[in-house]
Amino acid sequence: MSVPEEEERLLPLAQRWPRTSKFLLSGCAATVAELATFPLDLTKTRLQMQGEAALARLGDGARESAPYRGMVRTALGIIQEEGFLKLWQGVTPAIYRHVVYSGGRMVTYEHLREVVFGKSEDEHYPLWKSVIGGMMAGVIGQFLANPTDLVKVQMQMEGKRKLEGKPLRFRGVHHAFAKILAEGGIRGLWAGWVPNIQRAALVNMGDLTTYDTVKHYLVLNTPLEDNIMTHGLSSDLVGSHKAIQ
Repeated sequence: MSVPEEEERLLPLAQRWPRTSKFLLSGCAATVAELATFPLDLTKTRLQMQGEAALARLGDGARESAPYRGMVRTALGIIQEEGFLKLWQGVTPAIYRHVVYSGGRMVTYEHLREVVFGKSEDEHYPLWKSVIGGMMAGVIGQFLANPTDLVKVQMQMEGKRKLEGKPLRFRGVHHAFAKILAEGGIRGLWAGWVPNIQRAALVNMGDLTTYDTVKHYLVLNTPLEDNIMTHGLSSDLVGSHKAIQ
């Protein structure tokens, strides 16, 4: 066994498999943020779907007949009518989505930055490259995650269907994937992908540019090195920014 191979085995896992480590780290950070903010996402979806259904059924009288008004009253209504844990209805595919989306976009961005655009030896990386790389990474990450995004929204509405006396469509996450695939084929899993990737491109233009800027600042102005701790701290700061939004 050669000396370089022996030295490589002694390196931390984050340095031996940097892309894999960043994928897992980004997915874990996104999962924590998703669990904390998922009730807000659920109530948003309920309000949107409720408004569309009411307009289709009642027209101008929909405003007076709507059972939920506002995020807080919507959340309280879900708790009272369905139970507290139903605020996390559909969280499993949401976690799948964020692992694929967040991990995929981070690995893609790192590859674009290091290989395609080529960060200079002095670590200088122009803002315009970061913006383009962020948008491209967002598009690829969201395209890969679109099936899980679709299943998440579908499962979020299952509790509402139950209250309305309608039969449930899915027995679980894997049944939802299988049913959508059976009814719409592969293309059915990518329904709505065009507006999704457009949104992801704009979001990641800010998110990944912020992540890279924060990480670069920490490396230059603090004792932190370019390692897994710095990557995690930068990801958390970006995640906190998204949660506030």
